[in-house]
Formats: sequence, structure tokens, C-alpha cells
Amino acid sequence: MGTEVDPAALAGDRALLGRTSTAERVADILRTRIAEGFLPPGSKLSEEAIGGALGISRNTLREAFRLLTHERLLTHELNRGVFVRIPAVKEVVDIFRVRTLVECAVIRNLGAPPYQLKPAEAAVHEGERAAEAGSWLDLGTANIHFHRDLVALANSPRTDELMQGILAELRLVFHMMDNQRSFHEPYLARNRQILGALRTGNPVKAEQLLAAYLQDAETQIVQHYAQRIAGTRKGAEE
Repeated sequence: MGTEVDPAALAGDRALLGRTSTAERVADILRTRIAEGFLPPGSKLSEEAIGGALGISRNTLREAFRLLTHERLLTHELNRGVFVRIPAVKEVVDIFRVRTLVECAVIRNLGAPPYQLKPAEAAVHEGERAAEAGSWLDLGTANIHFHRDLVALANSPRTDELMQGILAELRLVFHMMDNQRSFHEPYLARNRQILGALRTGNPVKAEQLLAAYLQDAETQIVQHYAQRIAGTRKGAEE
């Protein structure tokens, strides 16, 4: 841990705070930045630098840090500072448990077609452009957008808010994968398949595809985590 990030890029987010510079708005900005991959796991967050970039008080920023720590996105280390968290294996399992419960339920409970699929279609196109450009971090972001837009089909602000935090945690997990291309690229095609099933008005098939997708992604990530932990332990013993 201890990776430094350049807070200057946050200066452009200052306008998002408007006239009511609240801790909740600051937390929302940082949460979004985590979900977009700008703040990777292990990043140390400087109060002075981030506060200066956003033009906010130290107390406001500390409250935002507290909110995000409660959401399991940040961690405070005594005498060291605040860092973006590195999820544990059991947390990965829990993230996918929640994803399966929420995402599959949304698809299962869709009413009669047609569905508002333009945002999800845009996310797939976003992923295709990222893949063509070889931008695998952006492909991961597009993947997150696709699943966010699937959940948005429920037209539930509370579900959207729940998934915002879950998908931000998911980005932390994505960062731990060594080969971003081999991990993300196959799931782009599977996003297309899910979208195709919804386009034809077949939510049953879409849910089946989604459930298999989430199970495979969980298995792949957990195996990677287990191997990484085993390698760390072996290195320590040697």
C-alpha cells in the first residue's frame, strides 16, 4: 500500500459541488472516481491535496472519508493515513452474492417488453470502442456501466444507490486482476448476449445468461485471489 495518486485531476470535479459543498457530495465524487478506476486499491489519499483540489475544508473531507470507510471503500491506518481498500476473498464472494441477488431479481421482475435498453446498449458500444482501442481499464468501466444500466431497468432509486456502492467495490476487485484484457474481453461478448435476449423480449434467457456470467466471474476472481495469496505466503516463507 502507499501508492500516491495525482489529485489535480479532481479539480475539475469542484463544479459538481455547487453551492452546497457537503460531505455527501464529496463522497459521491470520490466514490465515482473509485468506480472509474482513477483511485486504485492501495492509493493513499492526501487530505491537503484532495481538499485543495476540490476547494473544501478538512472537516468536510474527513466526513466524506468516514462515509466511504463505512461503505468499505476506504480504510484508515493509524499513523499512516487513509487508503483505498484492498478487498479480501470473503468480500469478493459477498459482492457477487449481492450482485446475483439484485441483478437477477431485476431481470426476473421486468414487465412486458419493450424495455428501455438505450443506456445498456450505449455501455456495450462503449466497451466495444475501448476494446478496439486496447484500453482495458476503460473496458472494465464500460462493463460496470452495463451492469449499472441493467439494474436501472427496475426504476428504483434505492436499488440504484445500493448498486453504486457495490459496483465501486467491484472496481477495487477488478484492479487486483493481473491481466485486464484476458479478464474483461470475454465478458464483453456476454454483455452483448444478455442485451440481445432483452432486445428480443426474453428476460428468462437474459437472467440465465446473467446468472452464469456472475458465477463464472466470481469463480475466476476468487481463484486469482487464492493464487495471489498463496504466492505471497510462499514468498514470505522463502
